[in-house]
Amino acid sequence: MSASKKRPHVLVTQPVSEQALKRLRTAARVTVFADSSRVIPKRTLIAQVRKADILFCLLHDTIDRDVITANPDLRLIAAQSITPSNVDVAAATARRIPVTVTAPLTTEATADLTFGLMLAVARRMVEGDRLARAGKFPGGQSVHLMGAAVFGKTIGLIGGGGLIGKAVARRAHGFSMRVLYWTPRRKPEHEEREAGLTYLPLDELLRQSDFVSIHSPLNDDTRHQIGARELRLMQKSAYIINTARGAIIDEAALLRALAKNQIAGAGLDVFEHEPNIDKVLRTMSNVVLTPHLGSAVPEVREAMANIVVDNILAFIGGHKLPNCVNPQVFAL
Repeated sequence: MSASKKRPHVLVTQPVSEQALKRLRTAARVTVFADSSRVIPKRTLIAQVRKADILFCLLHDTIDRDVITANPDLRLIAAQSITPSNVDVAAATARRIPVTVTAPLTTEATADLTFGLMLAVARRMVEGDRLARAGKFPGGQSVHLMGAAVFGKTIGLIGGGGLIGKAVARRAHGFSMRVLYWTPRRKPEHEEREAGLTYLPLDELLRQSDFVSIHSPLNDDTRHQIGARELRLMQKSAYIINTARGAIIDEAALLRALAKNQIAGAGLDVFEHEPNIDKVLRTMSNVVLTPHLGSAVPEVREAMANIVVDNILAFIGGHKLPNCVNPQVFAL
């Protein structure tokens, strides 16, 4: 987009870093959907996209064909996510709209949350919090909220050879845990040794782990990677943790396994049908739920927002896009 043209209009689908927005406003008119407590409704999103030249969207926004085709003058989709998993890149490419993403900045924050969910569900911390807030105190040695130990146990990382899996492994070693991992392509021996990872086939990892933590990317091969069969392989005393993508676990199968006490519990930051969370899942006391908080720390979100702004400013200035996932649009 030439600098000589009028200032483009950017729609931002939820509040982001003010510092990043300040930078963006130097080159564009900016409209922000101001309600940070909910995902922008699709009808509102489509209505606002019709007025925009550039869409600054977040991970939780579904940017499907309806959204993309709502405005024939839409010029850029700049996503504040590491992968464009909720953007119909094919539809954007067909309309010669570049799609940009951010760098993988969420590693340590997501690993923190993974470990937090593991501790919370194993030690029944949320149940204890609710009890204490209700003014109930069973006593410091009561068996009322007996949980499971984490120190010295075995954790199995599915898709655990990547950045986040290795970050979780570092934390697990601090708890003297045995760290197993499985990926479709095993890592070199020196990399396993440096990260303190022991490779096992998936089925054996499921059988041996006290905690199973999901770190796979979501794609056609990993959708429902953990289903009824895999959950049956887990120990009855084991917990499953998911901070990756909800659809990697067959949520209906997980609900059945939890209801039958087939596994001990779950810690979930992501859900198959986000932003909707199954009403039965919300009632289960052996589940800790968080609303996709993996990257929700100020330093990470500010850095991510600024990368999105870098992409937008590069586009406005007619420069090469640093994080474009469909560069072929410029050759069409």
